Amino acid sequence: MKNRTALLSILLLSHFTCLGQETYLYKQPVELNDGWKTGSLNSYEIDTTRIYPFFTQIQTEKNKLHSVILIKDGKLVLEEYLNGHSAQEPHDMRSVTKSIRSLLLGIAIDEGFIHSVDDPVSTYLTNPTPRKNLDPRKKDITIKHLITMSTGLDCNDWDKKSRGQEDKVHRKKDWLQYTLDLPMINDPGEVSTYCSMGSVLAAEIISRSAGMTIEAFAQKYLFEPLGITNVRWGHTSRKKVIPSGKRVYMTSRDMAKIGLLVQQEGMWNGRRIVSKTWIEESTTPTTTITGIDYGYLWWTIPFKSDERIFSATLAMGNGGQYIMMFPEIDLIAVFTGGAYNSEEDKLPFTIMNRIFLPAFVGENR
Repeated sequence: MKNRTALLSILLLSHFTCLGQETYLYKQPVELNDGWKTGSLNSYEIDTTRIYPFFTQIQTEKNKLHSVILIKDGKLVLEEYLNGHSAQEPHDMRSVTKSIRSLLLGIAIDEGFIHSVDDPVSTYLTNPTPRKNLDPRKKDITIKHLITMSTGLDCNDWDKKSRGQEDKVHRKKDWLQYTLDLPMINDPGEVSTYCSMGSVLAAEIISRSAGMTIEAFAQKYLFEPLGITNVRWGHTSRKKVIPSGKRVYMTSRDMAKIGLLVQQEGMWNGRRIVSKTWIEESTTPTTTITGIDYGYLWWTIPFKSDERIFSATLAMGNGGQYIMMFPEIDLIAVFTGGAYNSEEDKLPFTIMNRIFLPAFVGENR
């Protein structure tokens, strides 16, 4: 709590020029022939007196931010790396990977590998099958239940007592078998609890239906069309991890490409990557998890600035990994960080509410 209070204090002070600190000098992001067009904050009538002092102070105050990127009107207008991190460094996306899996699932449906999210999981996962805690309700679990985290299985990453809590699963030899063997504690679709293994099972379904690893599928149908080349898959587990269980590591610029693809309803540079129908369906709230709106592995969260409410679509990952999309003002924010398992990873929300949104809102009134 003390650390969080200290960080919030930084933000409260960031409206003032800080004596004894090197003043932040804004520079327009450089075009790197990576698909991004860049623009300048100075071309917009925004309140930079909020932004520049913030970066002046955040450069010297202790924090766990690794990068901050803003995309305005489809152009990269701000790009800063902190605490020794760089533009070329692929970052562990943690649960942002879930939202990428959602895009991959939509593509798999578009391409005809998967018929519908309403198909039972058992249609595609014929092996393994449940061996323990046999329950007829398991046959009713659909792909949609996996991606809305409403399978009914005893799987809750935010409850250490849950048998399907991800740290417990990571210690098992066969993640898929262990998950399918979990007991049912609710009917499918009845309650949503944050269950990472649901998205892993969804990734496995994509892989098996397409006849290639999730890595190969992502490369062919998503990363290559977006011009994403500096990407890898991995995991912090010391044990061997199945491809469908690995997380994506990508650069902040490439995270922003994912955000722009979604904000442009599945289009990238005039090319259709994923159907508009899937983007709309997957980002529309279908359920709630701890009171927060949730779609198909995408969050919907309201932000408040100058008495205005902005509904944002988010991909979120432990430690401070965020893709935040604000279609109403055509703004995308990307953050990476190292505040793992800490309240400090919520700092980007405060930055958006108190720094960036107020700076841009005036222009869009």
